[in-house]
Amino acid sequence: MIYAVWVPLLTPFVAVPAARRLADALPPVRAVRLLAATGIGLALCGLLALALLVVPGATRFPAVSSFGDLVGPLSAIAPAAAVPLAAAALAVLVGCAVAVARASRRHWAQLHRPARPGRTEGELAVVRDNRPDAYALPGRPGTSGRIVVTTGMLRALDPDERDALLAHERAHLAGRHHLYLAAVELAALCHPALRSLRAPMGYALERCADEAAAAAVGDRRIAARAIGRAALAARAAEGEERPRPRVALGAAVGPVPRRVAALLGRGTPRPRVGRAAAAALLACLVVSGAAALDATSDLHSSIEVAQGEAPHH
Repeated sequence: MIYAVWVPLLTPFVAVPAARRLADALPPVRAVRLLAATGIGLALCGLLALALLVVPGATRFPAVSSFGDLVGPLSAIAPAAAVPLAAAALAVLVGCAVAVARASRRHWAQLHRPARPGRTEGELAVVRDNRPDAYALPGRPGTSGRIVVTTGMLRALDPDERDALLAHERAHLAGRHHLYLAAVELAALCHPALRSLRAPMGYALERCADEAAAAAVGDRRIAARAIGRAALAARAAEGEERPRPRVALGAAVGPVPRRVAALLGRGTPRPRVGRAAAAALLACLVVSGAAALDATSDLHSSIEVAQGEAPHH
């Protein structure tokens, strides 16, 4: 256990560089799913490893030892290091739990927050505001969410471009993209290395919506033009921009030039890089999970020995 338990805590540092290559090298939908699985899987394995580090030190206390019917100390970790290591691991676990609880509550509170006063037509809320802005505001389970767009953004685009922009935001709502973003955000609270997954996940989600918008209007050039003009209009009024809810997703954010180039077919396809990055991430998930299970099995055997029983394999 003493060696295997550290693998899930170190694997994210190896996985993140490969994750950064996915968004451009794989189809957006596959990239989103793999990034979400990577973040959640590595975060859970890391939390399990921290929990395993707590147990040997906790059993040094008589109350815990008697509760577990232990007749001897666990041999997994040296006595001098067991208690300090367990205290540190417990502190990190508690910190992660508090951070995840707060983030989850904040995410829930912001779902389908009422838009600024304006005209509402079904899923579309048109806000009287000269500042160009548009975003998808997801709803709570059982609700469809809402597309918020200002009159300034509507005036900045041609009719075909408006259709593409609304199709983009509609794709965010239909795909429940905020859940994938929330999954990566929560994973990042459990391990510092996983914070680097936020950017590639955000980009991949915008690419998913870009492709959906292009399919909806039947013209990739119109979709690319709509995204570019919306971003330019929003950037021109950037100093006056009002803060959006964190759960909101919009077409005019992120690396817009890369997205426009991808829509216009100017990006360089790199299927080999995508396959290699995907294989590396899957390998990291397998190694991390196997190490966590191996450490769990070793700890279980140590507990059986400490209870005076023969370990079962």
